Amino acid sequence: MTDTSRRILRQMSLPLTALAAAVFAGGVGAGLISFLDRSPVRETFVPGSSAWWQHLGVAVAAIALLALGQRRHRRRFGRRSGRLWLLAPLGKAAARRVTRTVSGAPGRVLLALLPALLFIYGFWRAGEQVIGGLDPNFTVNAWGGPTYLGAMACHYLDGLALMGLAAWLIDKILLPDRPDRAHRADRADRAAVRLSRSAGDTPAPAAPSAPRGVRPGAR
Repeated sequence: MTDTSRRILRQMSLPLTALAAAVFAGGVGAGLISFLDRSPVRETFVPGSSAWWQHLGVAVAAIALLALGQRRHRRRFGRRSGRLWLLAPLGKAAARRVTRTVSGAPGRVLLALLPALLFIYGFWRAGEQVIGGLDPNFTVNAWGGPTYLGAMACHYLDGLALMGLAAWLIDKILLPDRPDRAHRADRADRAAVRLSRSAGDTPAPAAPSAPRGVRPGAR
């Protein structure tokens, strides 16, 4: 495992990652049920239903936004900062922000509920496509259809774009992060201030004076 991978793993939140994995697995299970219950009657392909040109525009816009976001991230944190970027919604900092918002800002929780559900649904839909897309009727008139790979590409593109938008909205709504290290630094600073004040209130012991007629340092 590389140093970059270790840095990424150290920054990932276990609860958020487990939640995303569980929702994705649930989507895979739903797609499996849909595939097992598929109809033997093949649907007819409707020309224009694949919407490839529209998704080409979505792909161009997504690439441009990713390039802009990466440039801003590097400008803010440096090229080799090691900080999470695309995986930041599943990071420990995001988990701390969620906890802080839930415990102290219920109004913001209500605002973040809809984009959070949209973000979580993206994992479900991505999982459902894995096995459900093997049904020809699942993809024949889907965006990117009628092939499995085409429908997978377009649905994943749409899903990631919507998840990115949802993550951006959530980032704007949640309270800012206060890492544990900042908490410890704040406590240490306050303790140092109290210590300095108490030391300033207590008069320092006076140095013993030399006997009269004896010069300091004289024998």
